[in-house]
Amino acid sequence: MTGNDDDIAPGSQVLNWTVSAEDEGLRLDVFLAQNTPQAYSRTYIQNLIREGNVTADGELVTVPSNLVSGGEFVELVVPPPRESTLEPEPIPLDVLFEDDDILVINKQRDLVVHPAPGHYSGTLVHGLLHHCSELSGINNIMRPGIVHRLDKDTTGAMVVAKTDRAHLHVSQQIKKRLMKRIYLALTHGVPEVESGKIETRIARDPDTRFKMKAVARGGKDAVTWFRVQEVPDDGHALLRCELDTGRTHQIRVHLEYIGHPVVGDPMYGGEYPAYGLQGQALHARELSFEHPATGERMTFTAPLPEDFTAVLDRMRHDSL
Repeated sequence: MTGNDDDIAPGSQVLNWTVSAEDEGLRLDVFLAQNTPQAYSRTYIQNLIREGNVTADGELVTVPSNLVSGGEFVELVVPPPRESTLEPEPIPLDVLFEDDDILVINKQRDLVVHPAPGHYSGTLVHGLLHHCSELSGINNIMRPGIVHRLDKDTTGAMVVAKTDRAHLHVSQQIKKRLMKRIYLALTHGVPEVESGKIETRIARDPDTRFKMKAVARGGKDAVTWFRVQEVPDDGHALLRCELDTGRTHQIRVHLEYIGHPVVGDPMYGGEYPAYGLQGQALHARELSFEHPATGERMTFTAPLPEDFTAVLDRMRHDSL
């Protein structure tokens, strides 16, 4: 993009703002992520900047970390959606609910949600494309329908958007902390208190690319509420964890932080593999949100996977 309207592809959306005094000093990518009406991810915004889709006072800007100035005129061109090159794959899905707007599934273990380096096939997205013909196009062509994610080896309830309207509505509920997300986690050791609040900031671990960590400064605020639901034996606890925020690996990081990592977690201190589990004993048990079309409050409960249930039963039996 050069600032000439002739260079704008047909079907593009052109958005512009005059930077207010309140926003002066923000990073360009942060400013755009906060001000675009669509639920674009910050990564997508950064890609748009690098690809030459942003000008400031008529000058091309390609560095996401540039700071905006008060009174500056910023223009963003959002290109029309590119045709997806992903091939549908017949991956079995455990569907808890489906209508014209959303799809709620009980995600199985060992399933990556969307394509990424090292996982260009066999993802949930490939299975969704086989299951239904329409998915939301917001974010990018590699993540159609994906509003929020679960880790590869985390099981449980997850909502997918079929339309852009549904995607925006559900995304806003997550952003405003109106979506209720409850997990069950089997931990090493038993917390000293029956219930509590874990509040830290979470940032990427500078020493391990794919790992997150609780930090005193920087990162993003993260809050998890927990309650001991059961003590199946002397060495473990089944915790009910409710997310107030939704940071990457949040529950896994927080439970390691309080000294009780998730059983079977290969990254955050849990013995791996453990008790026949090929991943962490973490399950998205309950999901509650407002339906994007009807406004009805809906709650979905995902049954525990068989291997998780088997581990609990074994612990209960061995403790007798």
